[in-house]
Amino acid sequence: MKGDIIITLLSKALQDYQFIEVVTMKLLLGVLFLWLLSSEGNADDQEEYEKLEALRSLQFSCEQAMFPETPSTSVHALRPADIKAVTAIGSLPRTPGSGEDSLQSTRKDFLELSVATLAALISAFNPSVLHLSPPPGTVGETPDSQTRDLLHQAEEIVELMKADQMMDFQNDWKLITVFFSAETSCSSYASTQLKECISESLENLTVVLDFLYEKVPKAFVNLVDSTELTTASLACQDYSNASNLGRSQCNYVEHSTLHDNILRWSYQDALEKLLESERFDQKNDFTVVLQPSLQGRNFLLRLGTTSKTQVEDYIFMAVGLWNNMMQPVGQKQPYGVTKTVQCPSQENPYLFTYRNSNYLSSLRTSNTKETSQERSYGTNIPCPDRAPSDTVPVSVHNLKPADIQVIAALGDSLTAGNGAGSRPYDVVDVLTQYRGLSWSGGGNENISTVTTLPNILREFNPFLVGFSIGTGRQDSTNAAFNQAVAGARSEGVPEQARKLVDLMKNDTRIDFQNDWKLITLFIGGNDLCDFCEDPVHRSPENYTYNIQIALDLLHKEVPRAYVNLVTILPITRLRELYALKNSGCIKLLMSMLCPCVIRPKDNSNELKQLVYFNRRYQERTRQLVESGRYDTKDDFTVVMQPFMTNLEMPKTQEGLPDASYFAPDCFHFSQKAHSQAARALWNNMLEPVGEKTDSQNMENEIVLGCPSEAEPFLRTYKNSNYTYPNQTPNYGSQLLCEDRSPSSPPATSVHSLKPADVKIVAALGDSLTAGSGIASDTLEDVTTQYRGLSWSIGGDESLENVTTLPNIFREFNVAIVGYSTGTGSENDSNAFLNQAVPGAQAEHLPAQARRLVSLMKTDQRIDFGADWKLITVHIGANDLCNYCKDPDHYSVENYIKRIQETLDILHQEVPKALVSLVDVVDILPLRQLFVDSPVACPTYLADYLCSCVLTGEENSENLTMVRDAIKAYQLGIQRLVESGRYDTHEDFTVVIQPFLQNLGTPLDKDGNPDISYFAPDCFHPSQKGHSQLAKALWNAVLQPVVQKADSFDFSADLVLGCPNQNSPFLGTYRNSNYTPPREPIENWGSELSCPGHSPSSRVPTSVHELRPGDIKAIGALGDSMTTGVGSKVPDLETDWKGLSWSIGGDETLEIQATLPNILRKFNPSLFGFSTGSSKETAGFNVAERNATARDMPAQARALVELMRSSSNINFKEDWKLITILIGGSDLCQYCLDKEAYSVQKYVKHLQDTLDIFYKELPRVFINVVEILEFSGLRQITASSSECALAAKKVCPCFVNPEEDSSELQEIKRVNRDFQAETLQLINSGWYEQREDFAVVIQPFFRNTLVPLDITGKPDMSFFAADCFHFSVRGYAEMAMALWNNMLEPVGEKQSYNNFTQDRSKLKCPNPEKPFLSTRRNSGFGNSDLSLENTESSVPYWAAIVTAVAGVLVGSLLGWVVSRRGTKKHQRKADTENNIKITSM
Repeated sequence: MKGDIIITLLSKALQDYQFIEVVTMKLLLGVLFLWLLSSEGNADDQEEYEKLEALRSLQFSCEQAMFPETPSTSVHALRPADIKAVTAIGSLPRTPGSGEDSLQSTRKDFLELSVATLAALISAFNPSVLHLSPPPGTVGETPDSQTRDLLHQAEEIVELMKADQMMDFQNDWKLITVFFSAETSCSSYASTQLKECISESLENLTVVLDFLYEKVPKAFVNLVDSTELTTASLACQDYSNASNLGRSQCNYVEHSTLHDNILRWSYQDALEKLLESERFDQKNDFTVVLQPSLQGRNFLLRLGTTSKTQVEDYIFMAVGLWNNMMQPVGQKQPYGVTKTVQCPSQENPYLFTYRNSNYLSSLRTSNTKETSQERSYGTNIPCPDRAPSDTVPVSVHNLKPADIQVIAALGDSLTAGNGAGSRPYDVVDVLTQYRGLSWSGGGNENISTVTTLPNILREFNPFLVGFSIGTGRQDSTNAAFNQAVAGARSEGVPEQARKLVDLMKNDTRIDFQNDWKLITLFIGGNDLCDFCEDPVHRSPENYTYNIQIALDLLHKEVPRAYVNLVTILPITRLRELYALKNSGCIKLLMSMLCPCVIRPKDNSNELKQLVYFNRRYQERTRQLVESGRYDTKDDFTVVMQPFMTNLEMPKTQEGLPDASYFAPDCFHFSQKAHSQAARALWNNMLEPVGEKTDSQNMENEIVLGCPSEAEPFLRTYKNSNYTYPNQTPNYGSQLLCEDRSPSSPPATSVHSLKPADVKIVAALGDSLTAGSGIASDTLEDVTTQYRGLSWSIGGDESLENVTTLPNIFREFNVAIVGYSTGTGSENDSNAFLNQAVPGAQAEHLPAQARRLVSLMKTDQRIDFGADWKLITVHIGANDLCNYCKDPDHYSVENYIKRIQETLDILHQEVPKALVSLVDVVDILPLRQLFVDSPVACPTYLADYLCSCVLTGEENSENLTMVRDAIKAYQLGIQRLVESGRYDTHEDFTVVIQPFLQNLGTPLDKDGNPDISYFAPDCFHPSQKGHSQLAKALWNAVLQPVVQKADSFDFSADLVLGCPNQNSPFLGTYRNSNYTPPREPIENWGSELSCPGHSPSSRVPTSVHELRPGDIKAIGALGDSMTTGVGSKVPDLETDWKGLSWSIGGDETLEIQATLPNILRKFNPSLFGFSTGSSKETAGFNVAERNATARDMPAQARALVELMRSSSNINFKEDWKLITILIGGSDLCQYCLDKEAYSVQKYVKHLQDTLDIFYKELPRVFINVVEILEFSGLRQITASSSECALAAKKVCPCFVNPEEDSSELQEIKRVNRDFQAETLQLINSGWYEQREDFAVVIQPFFRNTLVPLDITGKPDMSFFAADCFHFSVRGYAEMAMALWNNMLEPVGEKQSYNNFTQDRSKLKCPNPEKPFLSTRRNSGFGNSDLSLENTESSVPYWAAIVTAVAGVLVGSLLGWVVSRRGTKKHQRKADTENNIKITSM
């Protein structure tokens, strides 16, 4: 018991916690690890470590461990903490060839790990719990020996518990799990013998339970059917023993036939009834609870792979068992590989029993009398004309019902008649195949009592042969030509067809060559019921292919045949019956029979995929028949009978699902449903093709129809005058343009370019342009790139049968080149100048452009300098589809930046080109195909295809973001192109084609989305859709700019236009006489020209001789001001690090003033600056939102490591510039925690930060920007109620105090102390002992003048939307002030910033002293410079001094208004001339 002692010691440590909010799995790992070691006695055994690994990812989170003072007295109030001992018993059946040693090993591992895992879980509640290793047991060959073994184990475990000195056998609670195996002995029994076999097995198990009930006080017994576990183990061990290929190839395949499912449920039912009998609930201290059986489908045992995998499965099984102990009876879940461990609830902290679950079993047989099955399901035939044709017809299109001599049926258990005649609630009898009652093949009695298709036809021809009678399997004499196989799937139908043909050929009752035959095929339910286990194998394509093989065989070998192919029903209707309470249906059995239909959650992707497969099964089989494949002979046809296509669940008068239409398993048809199906099928056969009922109402009376006098035949496509839809439609077009000549003389201006002048076509883009899925008829094929059919660049065949933009242009110039043909990737030679890449986003477009330019320059067919080129560019759908996942990455700015980069490449590199830029497509209308759509679209792929658009609610935040992004993308493109940027050459222009700005969803005649315009994924266009796109693009290219269409409807009747006779040119802005509005370009850049200021001739060794050009790397520490929050109005969520005043490197100095952009004027190779807004492009900017002074040391360490590990700088030799600004949050939160945000702590954190740099960073110049004075924040917030509200939340310590209050005076004093103590630290001389290190205070923020507008109010263009952070304009002012401070000598630095708009106020280094200013090169020694010493540089006037405070509780920058002194200063007058200020 060494392990138990260790567990006790460890578990007692838990009691030191008064509240254990989270009991992590780390504790359980340690406990179980020690346990396993103690049980094995080998600490080095690798196998034990494998056992440990399985628990590492388990999540075990309980609010509080519960240690009861006194144990429960009732088993129905038993808590985990009450349990003192955990053990288990179990047996394995022996099958021929299985080795006893391997079985014993499997059993031992399984039981021990189950007990160990359960005990480890319980130890979190009772650290003193004991685990008792299961007794050895034996391997039984017969059910009797298995029972004896289990009983022997029970006896032995009782003796072990009695002898254990650490437990009180009479008074301690015990958890005993009994794993039993019983199914094997009955698996081969026929349905008539099952009940007896099950009863015998149950009696054997009862002996064991009776023993425990009699001998063991205070026990909670779990009863678990482990048959499939043991069967799997045996199978894998046998395989391993017989094969040298290794255990990894052994995979347990569960038997999922109808017989097995009924058998499994029958055991559950029998056991449930045994336990509900309260046989084991007569005492208050004992109970037995049936837990879910270990089913291969649910518990994914990977036996036969590796021992580690097997161990994981055992442990996960034990966790599943624990979780089910926490669930009420009736709510327990199948076992799965779960990583979440459930905890007892506060309301129900006990293990659940039948009694405390208040359980009424869904398995319990109801006493309700069912009369519907007892009634007669006969009918009568109202048809007066029942005569056959005068002569035996030679054409299937002239076939009368009475002409049919032979009837046959193929399919699954619905055709075999399983359960059709079963009595209510006799579930086992569903195994009986009532073939004589089968709707399509049965012939019991006659039409007056049994309505089936054969019985209807027998009223026309009493000598009909082939129908089945009575009961039996397909190989029984009674089955006749009903060769349906219970449990069959589509792949089994060809074999059925083969057998049927052989039977008919050998039957002496029929004339095989001359008798007319009616064959009904119905299959697919079982395919759909388990499609989720192998969607590829159960794909619509494979399903249809299997049916095709069967029909091909019949078509080839069976003369004179009319084949009914009945459409598969919408199987999800079963879920309605499953969800109905008190329906009498056995939900467990329904789930076992059809798991992929019953188990998915509502609106889940799994359910959407099922619906899609179901619809595609229907559509693909219809397409197969309508292909005309089976109408090549006059004596054979296949007709789709669609009455089940949109079948609804039959309802009662109360509107509830009517279970009387189903057999006792609530899955198969009852005779009532068979009767209705026969009537519906008969009527379908008489209805003309194209007019057949496709939504039969099953609960209403179905009156049998009669052949019409005019058409007394079974209806076919031919006698219905029905034309199958063209399977290979022509998507060609006519071009009626008379003038197709080129320009004469040749065009020299892009604005005089005629269609015939174009010699080269090219295209850039994504999968739309690459042609993904254009000609696909399967989902798998959508990845094929049909480039030759692409709307903008494909050149397959000619315009006569393929409409694409190049094929239209070829009507004007037959020698045009560049178009793609066939299929393949952009790298294939036949792609030519179609360089679109599936999945491409805007960021990938520049690379496509570069490759395109390279191809055009090097191809011998192209005269690059002389040939006119038309380049179509379209991109953006993939950006929008991912927009909601990363709005920063897919921002409008980034999108337009990439478009601009692409167009710039073409503009710079490509002569004689018109770039047709197709506007961003509005993809939102595609939601109609995926959200609550009635059409067969793969809605389960919505998240994969375009999650930000095709999923979510209509008014969701994600959708709103995308909707706004679409408009912003479109507006951005318009502004870019209309800026005139690409109209600087006479031979180049870019024209926006806006027709995709507003997309319309095509609708069919019923008002549903018309998916014929789309590939099978319902996202990419089909060839039909591409044809329409090509027409719209051609018309847009011709139209003048002001007349271009800005909308597109796939289903519109588009006619190819012709060039205008008066202006026969491709439309451009100039030849359209269109002048776009020119918006002034605002930027906050600056001008700086400092000639002669190059880097030092040699790298300086002293920081006091450091020139701007010597700096190689730049870094920054700080808070939200350094991360650039607020740069772009109104966005406050994004860190625009590329615009940060001290570290940002977006754009250039002329467009945006930042310190790096200034320094790059001196050293273009500067490294470390931030760009954009992502973490990956932050460079050496380690600032973080919400940072305070105490976060600075950590940022410093991070920066040092970044620089040390960077391959772009020489860590020891390169000079580095680092800027630090911090303190806003410290001040704003000071009054909330004066100790944490004290002056001493602030300075200490700053000193620790500088110490790290001083110790670890060579060659560095550090700017410490002085914290600003915050009191002015009060006045600026008073100017706006919105600002005041925000300020009170983010900076309460400055804004909330009353004027002249002691609280306000205190925080002002602390603000000044922050400044003074920081200056004292820097000027202490502490950091002046190294020649290559300097720290300099930059005081421009000390007194900042508030910029005012013409009304005298604060100019908010300098501020972000929150009134605290700077806008990009404000950050530019900070950058310029910092730069000037760096050049100003210490003691003469400007300690205010006047926020004037002046692009020329940047200073140049002093020619005599062109260095960054330090204390030493400014003439100071080690003497301190106090705050008072520098006061003389501050203007004397009374000014409101405001600035932005560092994060303001992480994100605050505030204007500080302050007044300093009343002395006059010499520079006062000059400053007042430059800026309007407020005074107090």
